[in-house]
Amino acid sequence: MDFNHSEDRRMLTDSLRRYLGDQYSVELRNASAFEEPYHTPQTWKALSELGILSALVSEQHGGFGGHGFDISVVFEEMGRALCAEPMLSTLMGLKLLSAYDNTALINEVSTGAKRIAVAIYEPNNSDSLTNLSTTAVQKGKQDSVNWLLNGQKSVVYGAPGADILLVLANTGNGSGLFLTESATVSSYAMIDGGGAGEIHLKDTPAICLAEDALTEIEAALDAGRLALCAEAVGTMDVLLAMTVDYLGQRQQFGTAIATFQALQHRVVDMAIEIEQCRSITTLAASKLGTDDRSRYVAMAKNLIGRGAILIGEEATQLHGGIGMTWEYAGSHYAKRLIMIDHQLGDRYQQLSRMG
Repeated sequence: MDFNHSEDRRMLTDSLRRYLGDQYSVELRNASAFEEPYHTPQTWKALSELGILSALVSEQHGGFGGHGFDISVVFEEMGRALCAEPMLSTLMGLKLLSAYDNTALINEVSTGAKRIAVAIYEPNNSDSLTNLSTTAVQKGKQDSVNWLLNGQKSVVYGAPGADILLVLANTGNGSGLFLTESATVSSYAMIDGGGAGEIHLKDTPAICLAEDALTEIEAALDAGRLALCAEAVGTMDVLLAMTVDYLGQRQQFGTAIATFQALQHRVVDMAIEIEQCRSITTLAASKLGTDDRSRYVAMAKNLIGRGAILIGEEATQLHGGIGMTWEYAGSHYAKRLIMIDHQLGDRYQQLSRMG
């Protein structure tokens, strides 16, 4: 299999890396990621104008990508820049809108005119798609637009400021998918930056996209998991480079500690782990859209979870005290790596999906 990216994907990578490198500093990121609106609106506008959001949509639905490798190249660059923009929620939302051929909303979301978030998990249900407390009841006329939602959704990525919410709810006949613009959102920053929210639904009017949406939801979640894997690889690359640079500058006993063989071995172990993570992410990207998708994505997310923790902890230890400080960018990269493991199912949950 040829793992070299196409010319279009290389151009996409170069454009995104150049923009984020020039316009999105860690200082800008930290100043915006922990306070409302938990991202940088001008950055979001620029990403949409560069066509980054359209790269997550297939040509069939008006974009120019949407494949596994399109997702991986975009999110790897997001990881390199530690970008806190709500890309994960947008990706999953676009995947679901594409599954139901909602061309009008796809266009609005991919051009940045509207923002979307996907509300799946609940306060007492962080992994099941079927044991839902949130309910959807049809009222009056029997059509797709006459539904009411009741319940609460928890830790919904990208919820602050979202114009559209896609909500998974119990219809009595299965787990259905509903579109609403009327939910109440309690917003907050995640510990590693970026916005999330609690969604409160009380007789909230909604449009039913499907009364049984499990297949489509799983596909969207797997796309999100692949994106997180790719983001982790980009984050690992930068954190390793920062670690090597620091070891070359830090002096002990009159010499750079990079010359100490024990530390060299630890850095080599980090580099090997990153290459394993890159390889499994590439494999998972090649399987997106196939019958084997779920198993390979679970394998990737499991390995990435273990690798992310190893790289984050090793980098912090090798930096010493400075690796724990808010002012040093490396601490934020390490924190993001640790948190990636927990998003959309941690390494332990992924084991059960490999069978």
